[in-house]
Amino acid sequence: MTADDRLTTSFPLAAYAFESSPLGAARIDEFRDYLPYQEGNRTLIAEEGGATLAAVSAIPMRQNLRGAVLPMAGVAGVATHPLARRQGHVRTLLHQLLDEVRDEGHTLSALYPFRPSFYARFGYIGLPMPRRVTFAPANLGSLLRVDLPGEVSWERIAAGYPVWRAFTERNLQERHGFSIFPDYRAVGMRDRDEYWLVTARVGGEVTGAVTYRVDGHGGTLHGNEMLCVDPLARMLLLQFFARHVDQIERITVQVPPDELPDLWLTDLDVHIEARTAVPVSSAPMARLLSMDALRGLPAGPGRIRVELTGDRWLAGTHLLDGTTGALELVDDTTGSTPTATLTAAGLSALAYGVLDPAELPLRGFGEVPADAAAELRGIFPRRVPYLFADF
Repeated sequence: MTADDRLTTSFPLAAYAFESSPLGAARIDEFRDYLPYQEGNRTLIAEEGGATLAAVSAIPMRQNLRGAVLPMAGVAGVATHPLARRQGHVRTLLHQLLDEVRDEGHTLSALYPFRPSFYARFGYIGLPMPRRVTFAPANLGSLLRVDLPGEVSWERIAAGYPVWRAFTERNLQERHGFSIFPDYRAVGMRDRDEYWLVTARVGGEVTGAVTYRVDGHGGTLHGNEMLCVDPLARMLLLQFFARHVDQIERITVQVPPDELPDLWLTDLDVHIEARTAVPVSSAPMARLLSMDALRGLPAGPGRIRVELTGDRWLAGTHLLDGTTGALELVDDTTGSTPTATLTAAGLSALAYGVLDPAELPLRGFGEVPADAAAELRGIFPRRVPYLFADF
């Protein structure tokens, strides 16, 4: 479909599903402003008699899976006309959409579900929620007396966008589960210019960054994702926040799910929250779309045959061999290798590192004997993925 087609098909459906309604004329006029940030998306719609019944979209993204940066399709804008719901339109569109993006080389897919159980039927597995951390700047007062090596810079995001984008690219290379938008979508933050950007530098190299806004004097500093490559970068950013003690009452920032804010400082009074709720705040989900996503991944020692069942894209039998340190999919002629039967969600859970092999049978994701579990545990050590991009 053309860009303008979205104005009368997918955009109105998504707005009805995810915004207050009915929409006013001014809000409808704003739709055209979104078109440049959708130009590379793939959008499919179901129609009947000229009316749009359902729509789905995929954003061509990149994601880090255990150190390998792979093409990932971010599924978004899934919506159905209220009179056409529960008739299978989204299921049909999703099958076609994932078929097409897989054929184009996207070996992974991720999304933020309106209901996780719906997408579980498509082989998606849950990923951890990031943490929202809230604290008072007065609690950071001790940092104002500390001489930290490094420096902090402060500017509007429009001016600092190249630095921010380059730093997210660095995180993409280094952080498991991390994903970023294509350039045409990412520049929306620059163009809207609604945030400040503060960056921490050590030896001239950016090691930490966060975007934020302040809602008023005596109010709240609302931080987005706080990205740090080491504890020093975090301390530099927290020291910057401490300087707002006479301006704001509280600070709130998002941190990765493996972060431990309660251990940042002694006597830090901090509230940490990661709440999921259907349909407004579900944890992200992801899945493998192709076995090619596993080839060459860093892997621990282990060798196992997996039989994948009940999936449109991963069905079949594969021998996984991590004995060389890089995962290989090889032919098995001995027939003596331990075997596990997995669903697509089960294999995806292992690849993303969110479940132990022993948990898979308990969740209905396969049959994993003890010897097979030991091999899978060796190949896929537990990891904590951080999806980052929100779509």
